[in-house]
Amino acid sequence: MTSAPDPAADVYEGRDGWLFLIRGNNWVLEQYGRPGVSRVALWRWRRMIESRVRRCARLGATYLHALAPEKLTVYPERAEGLVFDPTRAPALRLARWLTASPGARAWVDLAGAFRAARDGPPLYLRTDTHWTHHGCVLAYRTILSRMGVPPRDDIEPRRAHTALPFSGDLGRKFAPHRTEVAEGSAFASAARRIHANDLLLQMEALGRGGDAHLGTHAVFRNDDPRADPRCLVIFGDSYAQHTPHSPIATLTALFADTFREVHFLWSTGIDWRYLEAVRPDFVLGEMAERFVIDLPPHGIRIERLAELARERKLMGEIAENIMAADSPPAPPPPDAPASAPEAAGAAPR
Repeated sequence: MTSAPDPAADVYEGRDGWLFLIRGNNWVLEQYGRPGVSRVALWRWRRMIESRVRRCARLGATYLHALAPEKLTVYPERAEGLVFDPTRAPALRLARWLTASPGARAWVDLAGAFRAARDGPPLYLRTDTHWTHHGCVLAYRTILSRMGVPPRDDIEPRRAHTALPFSGDLGRKFAPHRTEVAEGSAFASAARRIHANDLLLQMEALGRGGDAHLGTHAVFRNDDPRADPRCLVIFGDSYAQHTPHSPIATLTALFADTFREVHFLWSTGIDWRYLEAVRPDFVLGEMAERFVIDLPPHGIRIERLAELARERKLMGEIAENIMAADSPPAPPPPDAPASAPEAAGAAPR
């Protein structure tokens, strides 16, 4: 009988308990080797970013493209004992491919900004692939600098600094779970959500709003007179997403506190019909660095993505209910902290 694969094999434990994603669906570590991300894929990304810049300009919008760097790219020295070449990081290679390209003016060098700040406060959670609040603010400020928009300087006094026990998306791959103490990222804001699509609403009704990933669509309005009066549309993933999960810090919450109107669509592809209808001032394409290995599909529609995701997730919910009816519920791990995302139905992807 073949034994089940060990999920912890996706994770490498480095210095001082720092956890790094090395495999997963995207085989992260291999992207730092040779050939790594293919030259064909990098060329296609260059052409795609150039096309996005041109098409957004025709709509009167400025396009920016940002990759959320992997922990391996920013903290290679903390992955002590792991053999890989951080100079082959996909974000660094794509940046070089954009040299002398019209797409270069859209590029936001988050990898460079994070590497320059790596000796300061931690930019990532030890047990998670995602940023601390400090890391998220650094990304927020770096992106706004490329937009030419001043950041809000009054966010920190409005933030809850409560320290919470936490087990991140990497820590939960171990048994028992690896945990850490992390500060909350939520802060008081005048921004409010004015729209959520059916996928998000139905997942929230099930108590699983944080599990609404691909196809999620939310719109935020901020009537604070200090907010920038312009509109931003984000096509992103879990580093932006539709709501902050303390202590997971997300870009959308910060941008919604800054701009009059922010639209978030969970997709690496661009819904051009949506942009034609909204006519934003800025469009941000944000995605995890490890996703560079796959190009997004052309001609996506957020409604269709949401429909497919809703069918998959709701069928999964039905299957879970059937299984639960046949057997008693499994107790949570004895070390699972109350603030772990799964306890709140908010596990990040």
